[in-house]
Amino acid sequence: MSGVRVLVGTRKGAFILTSDGRRDRWDVSGPHFGGWEIYHLKGSPVDSNRLYASQSSGWFGQVIQRSNDGGKTWEPAGNKFEYAGVPGTHQWYDGTPHPWEFKRVWHLEPSLSDPDMVYAGVEDAALFRTSDGGQTWEELSGLRGHGSGPKWQPGAGGMCLHTILLDASDPARIFIAISAAGAFRTDDGGKTWQPINRGLKSEYIPDPNAEVGHCVHRIAMHRLHPNVLFMQKHWDVMRSDDAGASWYEVSGNLPSDFGFVIDVHAHEPETIYVVPIKSDSEHYPPEGKLRVYRSRSGGNEWEPLSKGLPQRDCYVNILRDAMAVDTLDPCGVYFGTTGGQVYASADAGDSWAPIVRDLPAVLSVEVQTLP
Repeated sequence: MSGVRVLVGTRKGAFILTSDGRRDRWDVSGPHFGGWEIYHLKGSPVDSNRLYASQSSGWFGQVIQRSNDGGKTWEPAGNKFEYAGVPGTHQWYDGTPHPWEFKRVWHLEPSLSDPDMVYAGVEDAALFRTSDGGQTWEELSGLRGHGSGPKWQPGAGGMCLHTILLDASDPARIFIAISAAGAFRTDDGGKTWQPINRGLKSEYIPDPNAEVGHCVHRIAMHRLHPNVLFMQKHWDVMRSDDAGASWYEVSGNLPSDFGFVIDVHAHEPETIYVVPIKSDSEHYPPEGKLRVYRSRSGGNEWEPLSKGLPQRDCYVNILRDAMAVDTLDPCGVYFGTTGGQVYASADAGDSWAPIVRDLPAVLSVEVQTLP
């Protein structure tokens, strides 16, 4: 029977949760890198033993950790992340004489075909890639070289490149999202980029046709339908049917269209999940009721999913990288909270149960399906 491995990054370490295909009992391993911020932890989709973790500290810098045995042991993936000598600053040594300073690695996205190739999104916003398992990195500089760069602004969490989507049907196509600049797409492997923000509306941008500047919280894509994208924006849930060339709102009957996470059912491309938050100043569920909302129609018509979730006095947040789905049948859905809970549904969201409680604040949740 296939199993799953849930990879959880927190403010104070990483945790690995494993179960068989029933997903009713869980083994908990951790904390790995106890006391360190693990902004993101993700496994290779082609090698279940290969994991990568973004380990960060304001005092000791940024390290990419790699495991070749499913998280049992770890090693730094090269020495290209080094303490810059000043607390709170980091440098990325990309082979050039002058290292480029950045704050942290927000997101790691392993290749769909090569376990040694990984993309990394950093703050301030830039995209890097390794093809040797993290020993050396190169910047895909066409993104920062795009003419709109001077207009990018940091969101409340910083000017972070937080989302990387790889097109399984076209290795040269990559989608990324930056807060607060918007979404971008490359069709040539990262040499050139185009903003894909037409149709987005933001109250703080006076120009309704602004090319960049929108605060995108997360974008999601079904692996078999790469031209259909879903977006959770600072406000609004959005959809694109043309690979980001244009967007339209699908917030429908949600109690709030503010939130951070969005994901797509593994087997139903028109089934999507969000977790509404009350507002941009009140980062907790409306009415103190933790509810995941599911649309089976690709947006607009939403149903609340609350069975097994706290329905009173719940004031946690769910951050942008803290939801994931597995590929089992029925599809499993997972999310983590700033209160340290990780919830799982083995029936596509109909019912929920906590895998683990009382972790440090959860920053990211990812899933690997195990053979």
